[in-house]
Amino acid sequence: MVIRDTLPEDAKAVAALVDAVARERRYLAATMGFSPESTEAFIRSVRAAKGVHLVALLDNAISGWCDITPAAFEGMTHVGRLGMGVKAGFRGQGMGKALLKAALTRAFALGLERVELEVFRSNAAAVHLYEAHGFLREGVKVSARKLDGLTDDILLFAVFQSCNH
Repeated sequence: MVIRDTLPEDAKAVAALVDAVARERRYLAATMGFSPESTEAFIRSVRAAKGVHLVALLDNAISGWCDITPAAFEGMTHVGRLGMGVKAGFRGQGMGKALLKAALTRAFALGLERVELEVFRSNAAAVHLYEAHGFLREGVKVSARKLDGLTDDILLFAVFQSCNH
């Protein structure tokens, strides 16, 4: 497995991966992905904002991503927002852990002091991953999602530069 910076030319593969994970209707807020053009613009905007966008490759195929986007508002530029996903069939093999560790290390080296995220309570594997890497649960949005006849809470987490991850 290789973890590296996402390149603009990765946009088509990243867009397809995000779409595949979104269409599972379990892990992301979106239920479908974004165009390669929108994905490329997002990758470029994250990099321009001094954020982090990484991909994980297995056998030269992009199988996971992690991004941390710095907040743009004055007084909040020390905060980044994390998003990530791993392709079905590759979960539970350490790819998410490797992406998360690399992204946090890079984000804190770039000057971020706090990284926050939201995760569905039903995503127990992700909740465990974040807690194992020093994320603190800061709150709950009760019944925040109703999809396909199921209601789910959204858990709010954050980790700070001073924490071990």
